[in-house]
Amino acid sequence: MKTTTLNEIRKYDPCSSGWRRLLKHLGKTEADDDELSFITILESNGIYDAIWCLRVLPKYDLDVMKFKLACARRVEHLDPTGVAKSTLDVVERFIAGDASKDDLPAYAGAAAGDAADAAYAAAAAGAADAAADAAAYAAAYAAAYAAAYAAAAAAEREYQTEIFMEIFNNEKD
Repeated sequence: MKTTTLNEIRKYDPCSSGWRRLLKHLGKTEADDDELSFITILESNGIYDAIWCLRVLPKYDLDVMKFKLACARRVEHLDPTGVAKSTLDVVERFIAGDASKDDLPAYAGAAAGDAADAAYAAAAAGAADAAADAAAYAAAYAAAYAAAYAAAAAAEREYQTEIFMEIFNNEKD
């Protein structure tokens, strides 16, 4: 189970309302170095504060990416183009160490290119002018690049809570 301390959380200047809520839940009036599980933070303050508190972890970026990926996988089927799934596959390989940081934007660009090609074909049989093409490409690129984040945001809160508990309650430090 991953844990932190109130002193570690305090270093990141938490919002005053969330901080007071957590202290009250713990029956404390100030920060200390007692071990505190992220599940306790989740139970006290909810999913968004629990996610925010993950910033104290040494591998924060990967832990949060793993959480977002798990959320996004729950809703990837909602993207009829398949771009979200393909992008999430690269994110998953990155987390596992099988893809580099350079692969992420490169793949997003390729996926966006495919999506833009489909958009061009659908738009006036190729009669769109250069400005419209550029706008379509930019929109497709942005959509592909943000697929994991958008899909994670679309997941319902109870799924996020369930996934958070699966990842941070069962994983060893």
